[in-house]
Amino acid sequence: MPSSTAVQNLTFEKRAQLSQHPLAKKLFQLMASKKSNLALAADVTKASELLDLANSVGPYLCVLKTHIDIIDDFTPEITRELRKAAEKHNFLLFEDRKFADIGNTVLQQYQGGIYKISEWAHLTNAHPLPGPGIIEGLQKVGKPKGNGLLLLAQLSSQGTLIDAGYTRKTVDLALRYPEFVIGFICQEKLTDNPALIHMTPGVQLASKGDDLGQQYNTPHHAIFEKGSDIAIVGRGIFQHANPLESAKEYRQASWEAYQKKAKL
Repeated sequence: MPSSTAVQNLTFEKRAQLSQHPLAKKLFQLMASKKSNLALAADVTKASELLDLANSVGPYLCVLKTHIDIIDDFTPEITRELRKAAEKHNFLLFEDRKFADIGNTVLQQYQGGIYKISEWAHLTNAHPLPGPGIIEGLQKVGKPKGNGLLLLAQLSSQGTLIDAGYTRKTVDLALRYPEFVIGFICQEKLTDNPALIHMTPGVQLASKGDDLGQQYNTPHHAIFEKGSDIAIVGRGIFQHANPLESAKEYRQASWEAYQKKAKL
């Protein structure tokens, strides 16, 4: 294992070589090839708006994050079209489901119901609160499909109940399941393991927060100062008057922060 300083400076290309998980390897490679470590949190409620964002902004993303259960006019065709957009524009689909139940229940939630998340989403995430059973339940469904899991280790909301001890235990759990867990939703770099990917939500260039407790970070703060890998941007793009131009701006800011961190 490289030293802590060396890990801090590893490029995505080098981390792809060190990764054992095919999906993590793919994500590192596509970030390097697209020069994008930007994820869009497409928290919209209409299928047409979601698909328009996927196809217009998709060329500038590494990940498109969805909340498929807030789509008012959902049909299975939407997820098929999302998958087509992901293949065309070379990004991964991340369903932000935040599973938080016992293993048998999350297994059924992941593979079944009307959304069938495991069939189309490359990534999903889970609260590790229930213990290792939640990972094992999701892994039974997702691992054979080549999917990956992110663990919620930290949150960006004010007053979160997650503390440092909980975060440390989350990292320990991730290290126990390298064949399925590929990283974290977090506010900072949590481990020097180069195979694990850090994604930070609540990234904005302008606003400091909203009236419901959300706290924002700039791309520079999240990636360069805090050591994260991927900036997750939501309202700063999809509520912008010109989402495409905003995505380009966030992509550039996030990539420059990565280059500075990796000393490219």
